[in-house]
Amino acid sequence: MFDRAEQYAENKHIIGGQNRRISMTDGRLKLNEPMDKHTSWRVGGTADRFYVPADIDDLAGFLAGLPSDEELIFIGLGSNLLIRDGGIRGTVVAMKNVINELELLDDDRMKVGAGVPCARVARLSVKAGLSGAEFLIGIPGTMGGALAMNAGAFGGETWAIVTAVETIDRRGKIFERLPEDYEIGYRTVALPAEEWFISATLQLQQMTSNSEGDRLRELLARRSETQPMGEFSCGSVFRNPPGDYAARLIEACGLKGKQIGGARVSDKHANFIINTGNATAADIEELIESVAEEVEKKQGIRLECEVRIVGETVKC
Repeated sequence: MFDRAEQYAENKHIIGGQNRRISMTDGRLKLNEPMDKHTSWRVGGTADRFYVPADIDDLAGFLAGLPSDEELIFIGLGSNLLIRDGGIRGTVVAMKNVINELELLDDDRMKVGAGVPCARVARLSVKAGLSGAEFLIGIPGTMGGALAMNAGAFGGETWAIVTAVETIDRRGKIFERLPEDYEIGYRTVALPAEEWFISATLQLQQMTSNSEGDRLRELLARRSETQPMGEFSCGSVFRNPPGDYAARLIEACGLKGKQIGGARVSDKHANFIINTGNATAADIEELIESVAEEVEKKQGIRLECEVRIVGETVKC
């Protein structure tokens, strides 16, 4: 465990706003930031504060200066996330392409920052002659999000290749943790309260042929054929129930194409909900609930939403 926050005691200054006092270091702080610009669904109200850290040390200093009761949300690419139309009364920390180290530690281990897109990890691992991370090409988020939910695709899961992680808490303290420190399941990871991932060490294997590169191209082609690429979505909406697939159950209920407002169940993949261009977060949330209720009514299975839903509803 390391405390990098202390070194900021001399050079912090205070930003006031909305009756809050927040210590800022070298990153960029925006007030009343529209969150539809930062989510893959392209919906969501404004965040009171939106912080882009300069690096990990900067992030540690910023967190150490936050009020203890400040609502705090970390985001990467904004996939697997629905921010309600009323926005967020707190601070959003943007990790995408900021905490983005990607380092080859030795012949078969790679250290990856939480802000690195999963698809980039897949491509660069193959380029480095390593296999085992190809499935990440199918995850539309960053490594931080993949770690937080044990994201998976094409039969692979994130924590199957993780040997160690670094996390940070709201005091700016950094911890080194191992997989056995967590309860890890299908699309779930039990995290300590108010602690967020900042990096992971991945255990991969040396490639023995060019087949891994071919595999990557095959997975990209399959993703393009089966998923609504180029449309505003968040990835898969529901977890697959044991022994079955959410998409099959939704399609069996005749729900492909079902629409509420500007939100529609994809005609290409039933476990995707797309924003047709004018959806609100309320449209999407209502459609999620409607699909779950219909599947439960007709199939006897209650689908679990794997999308993180945060923020406030619009008050009439």
